[in-house]
Amino acid sequence: MNNFVLRIYRGLDRVPLDLLLLAARIAVAVVFFRSGLTKIASWDTTIALFRDEYALPLIPPEIAAPLAAANELGMSTLVALGLFTRLATLPLLGMVLVIQTLVYPENWPEHLTWATLLLLILTRGPGIVSLDGLLSYGLLRRQAA
Repeated sequence: MNNFVLRIYRGLDRVPLDLLLLAARIAVAVVFFRSGLTKIASWDTTIALFRDEYALPLIPPEIAAPLAAANELGMSTLVALGLFTRLATLPLLGMVLVIQTLVYPENWPEHLTWATLLLLILTRGPGIVSLDGLLSYGLLRRQAA
């Protein structure tokens, strides 16, 4: 490999993981937050979608719709802020699994993208540019003193 390519690779190796984790958090949070906003914008339409199109087994639309909206709005906000981040990814991963297996299996490339971002955040954490990171840093500094 020539020196030019090696220099590029070394430069890419220096991109902070914390910035990539921030981008991943924002990217996936926006998807779910917008979906939650759409649900609460027209509640009658949302209930109809859960009854007629999503048709989840075992759970009535009147229960599934508010659970989904609360999950999308609440967990995506936590992920975006980086607060209780790893825990907040789990319900969103559950939603992706339900959507993929029961609602829109043909949209697997999109669902795989969401799941990959969420799994990255779950396994690597939110990064230092997060409330979790700031709290952790503060706690570590306090313990060191």
